[in-house]
Parts: sequence; structure tokens; C-alpha cells
Amino acid sequence: MKPEKPFNRMWLVVLVLLAGCASVGLSSTDMESLFGKTVITDQRNEFHSAEAISYRTDIEPILENRCVVCHACYDAPCQLKMTSPEGIMRGATAKKVYEGTRILAAEPTRLGIDAQSTEGWRAKGFHPVLNERSRTPEVNLANSLIYQMLALKEARPLPDVALLGDDFDFSLNRSQTCPTREAFGEFAEEHPLWGMPYALPAISDKEYATLTSWLRSGAPMSGEKPLTAEEEAQVSAWERYFNDDSLRQQLASRYMYEHLFLANLYFSPEPIFRGVEPATQPQRYFKLVRSYTAPGVPIRIVPTRRPYDDPGVQRIYYRLQPVSETIVAKTHMPYRLNEERMAWMKSLFNEPEYDVSTLPGYAPEVAANPFVAFHDLPVKSRYRFMLEESEFLISGFIKGPVCRGQVALNVIDDHFWAVFVDPDQMEEPEFADFLSQQSNNLRLPGEAESNSGILSNWLRYSRLHKNYVEARNAEMLKRFPDGQDLNLNLVWDGDGHNPNAALTIIRHFDSSTVVKGLVGQPTKTAWLVGYPLLERIHYLLVTEFDVFGNVGHQLMTRLYMDFLRMEGEHNFLTLLPQDERIRLAEYWYRDASDEVREYLVNYEKQVLTNPAIQYETDAPQLELYDMIHQRLSGALEDKYRMAGAVTPEQLDKLIRINRIKGTAANIMPEISFLMVDDMAGGQQVFTLLRASGHSNLTGLLYEEDNRLPEEDYLTIVPGILGSYPSALFRISSFRLDKFVKDMSLLTNESDFEVFATRYAVRRTDEQFWNHSDQLHHWYRRNDPLNYGLLDYNRLENR
Repeated sequence: MKPEKPFNRMWLVVLVLLAGCASVGLSSTDMESLFGKTVITDQRNEFHSAEAISYRTDIEPILENRCVVCHACYDAPCQLKMTSPEGIMRGATAKKVYEGTRILAAEPTRLGIDAQSTEGWRAKGFHPVLNERSRTPEVNLANSLIYQMLALKEARPLPDVALLGDDFDFSLNRSQTCPTREAFGEFAEEHPLWGMPYALPAISDKEYATLTSWLRSGAPMSGEKPLTAEEEAQVSAWERYFNDDSLRQQLASRYMYEHLFLANLYFSPEPIFRGVEPATQPQRYFKLVRSYTAPGVPIRIVPTRRPYDDPGVQRIYYRLQPVSETIVAKTHMPYRLNEERMAWMKSLFNEPEYDVSTLPGYAPEVAANPFVAFHDLPVKSRYRFMLEESEFLISGFIKGPVCRGQVALNVIDDHFWAVFVDPDQMEEPEFADFLSQQSNNLRLPGEAESNSGILSNWLRYSRLHKNYVEARNAEMLKRFPDGQDLNLNLVWDGDGHNPNAALTIIRHFDSSTVVKGLVGQPTKTAWLVGYPLLERIHYLLVTEFDVFGNVGHQLMTRLYMDFLRMEGEHNFLTLLPQDERIRLAEYWYRDASDEVREYLVNYEKQVLTNPAIQYETDAPQLELYDMIHQRLSGALEDKYRMAGAVTPEQLDKLIRINRIKGTAANIMPEISFLMVDDMAGGQQVFTLLRASGHSNLTGLLYEEDNRLPEEDYLTIVPGILGSYPSALFRISSFRLDKFVKDMSLLTNESDFEVFATRYAVRRTDEQFWNHSDQLHHWYRRNDPLNYGLLDYNRLENR
């Protein structure tokens, strides 16, 4: 029997007290009578105080490893972000961020932007999760929603079963149940097993006692860590650079800001563009923000919906703001700053000869079109700025404004490779003139802002994009008549060393991962990405995307991304013989609509020229992949190559996972983490990925209708890819062979249940939190730059 935990009797007294009001909840009069009047205070203490030190040492690690793993970003249940003291003080709300059917855009609720105080969040409908009434130990507990949730779990732990029952809802779009403190009695009566952590094991006795003591004492928290003298000097140097008064620098800084506003910036001397990462996790991250105030005085955020919206003043300033939130993997996008980086930026935007006589305005038709707003910046400089950090840029539409993104992500294949057009193939000023001529056709749906119509806008942008494609294809025929000079020199080789030259994008239904290198088996599709495509992907899905936008805005984003995907695929097909182009286009778009076939398949039939590339086999796509591998050999990232991560004996066993296809692959989760314990007590972690087969990806709301489960396949890579594990597996190294064999023999859900019983650390496992801690420890030690807390909202109940 567990020992009684401190303050359980107080919990029982409060529960009894509320029982009589459970059906109707407590009124404001009841609350005042029981707990006193509302008094909102800032519970952050000066960073060096004893209370702040205790919070960081004793409390924050528990909150991070037991609470933040579900409560971070916009998909935090009830918008309760526990990644910082500000988020905890803000509290919770039943208002949804993800609401795919709303007719009008919602009011944004971005922490640190849309309200600057707890009182401001109360005015926006957020309710407290900590006591905000009489400050006595008893009331601090009794009026704390966090404590009530923890105590409910203590009073009613999970049943001793492997799989939880139907009372628990694990669906992605499950209804939000966000009780206030007044309504908690009713909530506890209706859902007695829904204490926190939800549908996971209770925290340990020691953790429970530590959090209870903290809550009882009024939940003191820590203020922000002051900058060191070295950090202040670095921040000052960068803010001076970004805020130079010249028109050229103001335009260049605006461009860089609109591409870096999601970055977790950090200072590090390691060289950029050579795959060299810090050996330890950076001590501090910063955000590049727009401020009404100049360097030297406190930052005052410009709280616009989008980073290019009108700030309402003549001059704004770009400032580096310290990140105060816990780093979570699903939003973490590290970006290095050092002297080499600044010299590189200057080489792109300060050293070339060009004139800027007038700065662009903020009208939507200008600001939402980077080809208009940044017309005066050299095109090759813009492309280089994006290209040489392509992993970061592409990660933006996956880790950026959405946290989860099926609307944006069901437009891409589950596993594909992307390579890039060599910037030296862009002949200026001809290419710049072409983009200028096409700027109207390159307009993006974001100019309609957050309350967009669907049909009229769709028809307009469809016509504009068709005009651009026709003009681009005409330019291609002029540039490469009869396929002359159209060869592998078109593909950027990373300048011989930059691992951003090739990317692998892996989708996990409504989340995704981008990594450097050509990872996994040869992919069904591939993209060749040039500057106009890369720029539009970023603006469509990152800079102009509003997660609080209406249904029209979100659907227009999804529909337009169809064009961009097909554009990248078409670019890749130009490197193949005509008959192979037609075959692949028809294969990639089986059962697609006539409109899609006209766009891609029929166009390929009309292009009679072949590239100047010699093919010698009857599998030219695979042959092209081999040639790309060879061309990029000096730059390719090998971090995720199995051969370099395991012994030959382990490789022979694990690589068989890559041959699992069809039914067995389909039964496996989207993304799983496998921890293998070796005989010496060490661990190695792998990611198991399921690629789901589709006949095509043009169906907006009926993706399942296009599913081809017989084409599903598995891929295993060393390390941790992805942020939302569907399953966690753990085995001893001597069981590897049996694990892989059992996986390959899966035929139905019953088989998987037996498989999971043998190998999985299920969400109900009493060792779940211990395993989670070890997994995070491995992640931090082995991949410190990319490390962030994982998210358990997608863990399956299987």
C-alpha cells in the first residue's frame, strides 16, 4: 500500500465540501465566501532569490517532464501552456485554437504578444489554474486547479489495465473539457479518472509531495535570468546591425526578420554550413522580434497577426528577446549567430551594388507578396539566404505557426526527398526581370488576410498560377532548347560542403519532420526546388499563415499548396526522359481529377525534349537518384545513416525493418521510438517511421479515400526524428532479431496487441515516466542542439 501523501486529507475535505454543489458548481459568492476576494499578483520572484532558485531546481523539472510534455504550443489542452511562469499564470480557456469550420477569424491568443499581464488574459477569457484569492496555505491548495487535478489522480488512479476504456478520448479533435475552479466538483464527479497527467500514470510520491508543498506555499516562480555581459555585447552588436538607418539595411532587415521570426537564435562560434553542431545544448535562445522601442530600452512588441502587417508607426526596430519558455521539440528551430553569420549576411545584402530609394509599404497586396515587397533586393542574395539554411526554412511550415498541421501537411507525401536549383544557374538580371514581370501571377492567398472566401479566391489564384507556369515553361524552353545544357549542373551541390543541399521530409499524418540528407529508401516522389518555389512555400505556410484564421483562409492555404507540390515534382521530372516523366506523373496521380491531370500529366506528354543526361537502365528514376547522390557526395549529411550508427550484426537485423511493407507496415504506428538496451547497460535509440501509400494527394477532405495500405512501408533511422511519438518500444539487444521478425508477421490488431504487450512501454505502464526520463536524457546527450521535450498527446491506446 502506498503511504499517505501530504495534504490528502485537505483534498478529501474540499471534495466533500464541493459535493453538494457538484451539479451546479460554485457561484462567485460561494468562491468569495470560501476563499476570499480575487487578488491577482505576479508570482515571479527575482532570479537570484531563494524562492526563484527553489522553483528552478525543484519545481520546474517536474513541470517540464510531467506537464509540459502535453501542455505546450497551440495544441496544449485548454491552451494551458506550462512552458513558462507566464503561461502558468495565464491559465486556461475552453476557446479552441484549432477550429477548422469557423466562419470568422478568431482573436489571437499568443503568449507574450496578445496580452502583457495576467489581468489582460483574464479579460480575454482565461481562467486561473493557481490560487488568486486569500493567500493562506489552505486556500492556496483548495483554490488551485492544478492541485485539484493532481489530487484527483491521486484519489482515482488509472485502473490496472493495459488498455484504457472508452471513457478516455484520444482523438486528435476531441472535445475540450476545461473546468474552472468553480466547476471542478462537477468535473470530478463526471470524469473521476481524468486527473492529471491525463490518461498517463500518476506522478511519483516524491513529485506529488514537492508540487503540493510548492502550491501550498503560493506557487512562487522565477523571474527571467539576466543576460551575462558577453550576451549583452552580442545582443547589442546584432541589434546595431539589424537597425542601421540606411534604406538598404532597413529593407534587408525586414526581409531577414520575415524569414527568421520563428528561429530560436543562439550564440555559438562553431562554423556555419558545415554540419558542425555544438557539443552541448546552448544556454540561451533568443527571438528576433519587431519592437516599437529602439535598442537600449525595454522591448515593446508590435502585436500584429503576421510579421509583415502594418505596425502603425513610421519606424520599428528589430530586437533580440530572450526566450523564457521551455524548449519543446515540436517548435524548436535553432539558428546560429556568430561573426561568420554576420559576415555572410553582409556579403548577401550589404556588399552587392543595388539601390533602394523607397521602402515598401504594408498594404496586403504588397506585404503578402515577397516578389513585390523585396523587389529591390538582389534575387540571388534572397535565394542564397534561404537556400543555405534550407532545413531551417522548410521546417518552418512544420514547426511553425501550427504545432499540428494536417490541413497543410495532407498535401505532401509521407516520405520524399528535396534538392535545389543551383543559384549559379540563375542569370541576373534576366531572372530578376522575369520575376518582376511575373509578380502579379505570383500573388499568394495571404493578401486576402484571415477572413478569406473560398470559391472566388480559388478561381483567381488558380488562373494566376496557371499563367505563371506557362510563362515559366516558355522560359525553360528558351533556356534549354531541345534539352541542351539541361543536366545535373542544374542541381545545387551544396558548394561541396553544405549539408542543406538535400533534405528528407517525413510526414506523420498531422505532423512532420525535416532532416538534412537523403534518408531512408528511395522515395516515390522528389522535388527540385528553385527560388520562386522556396519563397512561396515559406510565405504561404509560415509568414502569412494564421492559425486563428477562418475556414476560407485555411482551405485556400491547403488548395494553393497543391500547386506548389506539383511544381516541385514537375521540376524534378524535367531531369528524366519524356517516357519516364509521363509514367511517373500518371503513377503519382492515379485517380486524380481531370484538372490535376491537365496540370501535370498532360503537360508532360506535350514536352517532347529530353534532358542532356545519359540514362543506361530501365529504371531511370533510381539511376537519377544515384547520380544525385554522387553529385552531392561532399555535402550529404550522414547523421541518419544506419550503417554508421550500429554494429554490422545489428545492422543486418535492423535493416530488415526497411523491407516490411503492406499489411504489417500498415498495422504499425505512424512514428515510434525504439530504445535498445545493450549488455553493458547503455542505450541506443531509433525511430521507426511508417510511410502511408496514396493514389494521389489532391483530395482535400477525403484523404482516406486515396489510401493504398498495400503500399505502406517502414523505415528505421538512428536517433530521434519527430516530436509526437505514437508508440514507445524498449527491448534488450539480444531480442532484436525476434522483435523484427514479430513485426514483419503482423496481420491484424490482435497481433499488434500481443506485439505491444511484449515490447511496448504503453501509456499505462507503471514504468512509463522512468522510461520517458531516460528517453529525454538520451536525446539531450546525443542531439543537444535539436533537443526539446517530446509531446505525448498522440500516444496511442493500443
